[in-house]
Amino acid sequence: MNHSDYMAQALAQAQLGLDEGGVPIGCVLVRDGEVVGVGHNRRVQRDSAILHAEMDALEATGRRPGAFYKDVTLYTTLSPCAMCTGAILLYGIPRVVIGENESFMGEETLLAERGVDVEVLGDAGCRQLMVDFMRDRPDLWNEDIGV
Repeated sequence: MNHSDYMAQALAQAQLGLDEGGVPIGCVLVRDGEVVGVGHNRRVQRDSAILHAEMDALEATGRRPGAFYKDVTLYTTLSPCAMCTGAILLYGIPRVVIGENESFMGEETLLAERGVDVEVLGDAGCRQLMVDFMRDRPDLWNEDIGV
């Protein structure tokens, strides 16, 4: 598999979140070519303050020793926020592949400054999903980003 295959899985997670009435952001964790965790933003669905897609994927991966994450690539449809960036740094995830960052610019600079390899794909599908969502549900989007 390549970046586009894993990002397609993250985008499918984002669509699932939207279909459930939530925020359409998805995430896939890959280690040694194997998907080890998937997730999507479930703040609405679980009445959670913190269950962003990245946090959901980490939760789905389960309890792992810190060394497990040294070979993980995190694929996310949208640039990671400060909270999710903190989790990426805490667990030492070395690579983050981002679908798009035009809708929201997260903490990519901090990740890069801390040695994380950050790649932005500029994926049109990820971008369109967010453009439509932000237009249709600005209230929910603003809630999700803390406005």
